Amino acid sequence: MAQNALARERLFALRETIAKLEGKPAPTLAAAEREALAEGRKTRQERILPSLPFGVELLDRALEGGLSLDAITEFRSALSRDAGAASGLAMAVAARLQKQESDAGRLMPLLWIGDAVGTLEAGRPYAPGLRDFGLSPERFLHAAPRKLDEALWLAEAAVESAAFSAVILEVRGNPAHFGLTESRRLSLRAHAARRPLFLVRQAGAEEASSAAFRLHVEPGLSGLRPLPDGSKLTGSIGNPIFRLTLEKSRNPAPLSFLLEWNPHEREFFPVTEPNLIRPPGEQSAHSGAQLPASGNRPHRPQTMGTLVAFERAS
Repeated sequence: MAQNALARERLFALRETIAKLEGKPAPTLAAAEREALAEGRKTRQERILPSLPFGVELLDRALEGGLSLDAITEFRSALSRDAGAASGLAMAVAARLQKQESDAGRLMPLLWIGDAVGTLEAGRPYAPGLRDFGLSPERFLHAAPRKLDEALWLAEAAVESAAFSAVILEVRGNPAHFGLTESRRLSLRAHAARRPLFLVRQAGAEEASSAAFRLHVEPGLSGLRPLPDGSKLTGSIGNPIFRLTLEKSRNPAPLSFLLEWNPHEREFFPVTEPNLIRPPGEQSAHSGAQLPASGNRPHRPQTMGTLVAFERAS
């Protein structure tokens, strides 16, 4: 009898562990959830897990309220020159999350896990720039693992610890050792810990993953900085503007948005443009003005002129 009781206890503990790893409520919690639903009370997940809205009605509606805070959200740039846009959007979202948690009285750090190759291409976070962008440098931790395996291990451990408001994992391209299996494992950790993981993919193509949302990010053309009298400061650069394409969601077709990020208010604002919401690939009459400066380069190199040779100094 004692052996049977011990076996049942071990089986129950195993079920509890499996449920936790898969992000499902344990049997005792599931019973409490059913009881709460029957009584019309909020469940544990509804009480703890608000979404993170962008503050833009059309985009939040497409996201069914906002980004999930217990899942993976991927910010993808297709070109190396757009890596700064993907990183910038992830940091802007993290800044909004920091503000949301500060308003709730929670002061948790943020962890950025850099990619060795991606750092060579796009650089690493800069503390004064983080503050100007709306983040708190004193609550920003940066890790620089040498290999992808180390970065994935660190991301799993950081998410599972639930010690960070969010974990940002930077990945260059589409590495073979980071596929659907690894993405699924990270997704289970995020769901079980009730913490978000932001995946920043530099110069990568679309691929199958366990991300709840995937946004393709491109830079938009910023305007001039406004002055108190309503005029524009000539030669200045205004707030950053992102062109987002919601590639993965429950919507039947991708949607595109132009958003301006205000780092002082830590808020997004929609940018007025004809045909603002449209599937990717369809260009409006004004879309050419939104291309980055590098998109207007001539196809052929220009003549360099006369080549002058200098004597070698002795």
